[in-house]
Amino acid sequence: MSAPLPAAHATPTPELLQALKDAVGDKGWSDDRQDVAPHLVDERNLYYGVTPLLLRPATVDEVSACVRLCAEARVPIVPQGGNTGLVGGAVPFEHGGEILLCLSRMNRIREVDTVNDSMTAEAGCILETVQTAARDAGRYFPLSLGAQGSCQIGGNIATNAGGCAVLRYGHMRELVLGIEAVLPNGRVYDGLKSLRKDNSGYDLKQLLIGSEGTLGIITAGVLKLFPPPVERHTTFAGVASPEAALDLFSRAREALGDAVTAFELMPRIALDFVLAHIPGTRDPLAAPHPFYVLCEATATRHDLALADALNVLLEKVLEAGLINDATVAAGETQAQALWKLRESVSEAQKHEGGSIKHDISVPIATLPGFIGEASWRVEKLIPGVRVVAFGHVGDGNIHFNLSQPKNAEREAFLSRWDEASRLVHDTVVDMGGSISAEHGIGRLKRDELVRLADPLELDQMHAIKRTLDPHNIMNPGKLVLPG
Repeated sequence: MSAPLPAAHATPTPELLQALKDAVGDKGWSDDRQDVAPHLVDERNLYYGVTPLLLRPATVDEVSACVRLCAEARVPIVPQGGNTGLVGGAVPFEHGGEILLCLSRMNRIREVDTVNDSMTAEAGCILETVQTAARDAGRYFPLSLGAQGSCQIGGNIATNAGGCAVLRYGHMRELVLGIEAVLPNGRVYDGLKSLRKDNSGYDLKQLLIGSEGTLGIITAGVLKLFPPPVERHTTFAGVASPEAALDLFSRAREALGDAVTAFELMPRIALDFVLAHIPGTRDPLAAPHPFYVLCEATATRHDLALADALNVLLEKVLEAGLINDATVAAGETQAQALWKLRESVSEAQKHEGGSIKHDISVPIATLPGFIGEASWRVEKLIPGVRVVAFGHVGDGNIHFNLSQPKNAEREAFLSRWDEASRLVHDTVVDMGGSISAEHGIGRLKRDELVRLADPLELDQMHAIKRTLDPHNIMNPGKLVLPG
């Protein structure tokens, strides 16, 4: 759906475009259609935008100059990281009146401090690069995502990314000590503090984490580092139901404590998709099971007690019939093979036709009830729909994805996105959950947020937006509308 340029915004003039080009230098901009094209479509091919100019600044001063020029001209600007987001938050609108600013050239690791266990990284650093830099320094950065080879740390901060290790380490809000950002008026907020304690007023960085580029452009962050795991035990088990998976999770936490780093759930249909479409994968268990659990326990020092405790746990739950079969990875290669099964679900699902996807969270105790109720509702709405509900049991985050019925028409199925999502989101809210667990709101869920959020919360979001971005030039139309 095309959107007109809001009345409060001005159309970029040739003079503004030239000033922006001058601000970033010859290597810092492009208006070549072929070069710009990959930046104008989102990961799911749901949104296609238009821009008169793509900026690639190399320093925070260049970002500041660009934002200041746009602010003075009342021209909107859209920040973009690795463009791996799933809610259309980093793609400009179709009216063509927004400047697109990509952070990819700001990709330096500025500092690694092994005494403070922190790293200062620029926004354009690829997540894998951050992980590697931590590892080279004898430390560990725990954020892990399927897109870690292409997503950028600034985008991870701006969307409050989660991933598979939230259970033990938390999401980005808990992994960021400080932030550097350019605010909507072009001023630079220098909040690159590495303090573990700072109780000197409002925590401004928390406004920017998860703000999806609507309150400012994050240019660097101070990240928490941790001792690297030296012992890892990865278990893949077959279970009869989400209820059994939740029971297993409780027992694993009781037996292993905080050593449980990840606890993932996937249904048989997800594994079937992976085995059919992802080369080099195989079923790790002898017989099929309705659901599977991938549990990982880690230790930062060699501790035979952890392995013993895991073995005792598996013996007890097998005896009790809580799991039907299980395998424990014998080494890193096998562990990676098991994780590949889980991390390939989204890619495999692309080969099964159209997908209507949801990233939701509910209180952990209600997970089985949510999966059952939401599945019943969508199957009644769209007979033959294939529910692929998988994700992070340990933090209540389920990716409740719907694959089109076999032999259905892709476009006809996708045309029902809004009504299917309404059913799913209503079920989430009924159970005290959130319609966005880790992917953000962006453009995709903006209207649903308006429909379902507490009016007081929306009022406060509008007030914050008006205060920091009074002219609504910073990624307008995403996350929250002016109010």
